[in-house]
Amino acid sequence: MNNTAYQAGEVVLGVDARDPAEGPVRFAFDCALLRGVRLRAVHAWRLPSCTAELPFGIPEEDRGAWEDHEVQLLSDALRPWREKYPEVEVLEDVRLLSPGDALARRSAGAGLVVVGRSRGGELGATARKVLREGRAPLVVVPL
Repeated sequence: MNNTAYQAGEVVLGVDARDPAEGPVRFAFDCALLRGVRLRAVHAWRLPSCTAELPFGIPEEDRGAWEDHEVQLLSDALRPWREKYPEVEVLEDVRLLSPGDALARRSAGAGLVVVGRSRGGELGATARKVLREGRAPLVVVPL
């Protein structure tokens, strides 16, 4: 397809690296391949709850170790998909934010944002946040 308006902007995928849902991941990779654009896989994370009890804040080396772990989780979750879709350029993006905030911010300049829908069928907090504040079309894919 040579329609440049259709191809503009990367595909942004919201992915839970601890439990990546096949439907949204496959859809995002297919869209990136079809459009000939990069796929940005966004994994959002939070500090462990025990950090709230620390009297002097979080040591930088601890925060760095937790972030490194999150980066590795995302890399491991995407490895089989990279093998299935070697033509798709993938950018791994790990953010210390809520998933909705991370995706809404990354939607600027995106051609498409892809998230999963909860098993109950209703839009979750992440999808609602991206609908309200996002700057790109949103696709909600069943898990």
